[in-house]
Amino acid sequence: MIPVGVVLGEDACWQAIDRERIGLADLLEGLTDAEWQTPTQCGDWVVRDVAAHLTVAARYGRGDVLREMVRARGRWNRMIHDSAVREGARSPEEIVALLRSIVGSRRLAPLTTRREPLLDLLVHGQDIALALGRDRPMPPEAARDAADRVWTMRLPPRPWPLPRARLVATDVEWTRGSGEEIRGPVSALLLLLTGREEAARARLVYGGSSGAGG
Repeated sequence: MIPVGVVLGEDACWQAIDRERIGLADLLEGLTDAEWQTPTQCGDWVVRDVAAHLTVAARYGRGDVLREMVRARGRWNRMIHDSAVREGARSPEEIVALLRSIVGSRRLAPLTTRREPLLDLLVHGQDIALALGRDRPMPPEAARDAADRVWTMRLPPRPWPLPRARLVATDVEWTRGSGEEIRGPVSALLLLLTGREEAARARLVYGGSSGAGG
């Protein structure tokens, strides 16, 4: 049974998205040129590519997406990668300005809901912060919404396999799965769910078993 409040309401979700956009823009604005070029755990993306990626969904219309898909020969993941690298070629000032320009925007990429931009911002915000050695706390309620979205994701397809475990958040009410128990802050569980186990492991406790949790 899903606890009440797992899914943020429409306005609350968009407010969380805007706070993440503003906070990330503030972080990026103070980076050095070398920091913008710092490698991240997102394949060959450096910080500027990840940051640029976070501006795309709210700016690209259907025609832009179609053009990018043609360039990528119909490969969705290739389209996401290549569009980020092209946008990442902009100056740092342009990328920050674009991120600030979409504050208040509710435009969505095709096949997505309002939960995807929040998920993207929270997880990629951590990718940037971890690469730079910065602390960037996640709001627990927003992280819970994102974690639940990953767990229930069907379309677009979930790019990460679900852990065969019972996940238990220790800072908000949220439990999913069955098997060996993994406990920790919901922000760490979100990183685990999105394939960032190394970054999450230090804040998680592994052990024990229990029944299904959703």
